Amino acid sequence: MVKLAKEQIEYYMRQALLQAKKAAVIGEVPIGAVIVHEGEIIGRGFNLREHAQDATIHAEIMAIQEANRNLHSWRLEDCQMFVTLEPCPMCAGAIINARVPELYYGARDPKAGVVGSLYDLLSDTRFNHQVEVHDLVLAKDAGELLQSFFKEIRVRKKLAKHQRKLDQD
Repeated sequence: MVKLAKEQIEYYMRQALLQAKKAAVIGEVPIGAVIVHEGEIIGRGFNLREHAQDATIHAEIMAIQEANRNLHSWRLEDCQMFVTLEPCPMCAGAIINARVPELYYGARDPKAGVVGSLYDLLSDTRFNHQVEVHDLVLAKDAGELLQSFFKEIRVRKKLAKHQRKLDQD
């Protein structure tokens, strides 16, 4: 595995953040992912769960699928994944199954993250593959993006509730 320089790591995480911003623009939870192979981004993804009404359309899954197509292989053995939020159980399972050897993620997810927060699936030696994990890469940027998204949703809900109350009066 090629050791990435800090500048490269931050560059790729910024690319994942760009994917997350695409999700936010269309009202999806702003999570983005990219997969890198030999210095080239070969997979990109962002959440589309609401638009697709499909619980499996997470950023990591989309990025893995595109990377698989580009490499013509389900194995992503010489790749790094960058994702803005700590992966959930489904995505961690997909990372294991795709044989991704290295994961970089931004913000922790204390409610659903299984790469250190609730569990640590990627280093569990009972699986046939373990992943080297690098956490909190540009975590502040990733966290602020998520916080501002959910703050905006709360404001919209509050305004809608207030409008309904005015309509009833």
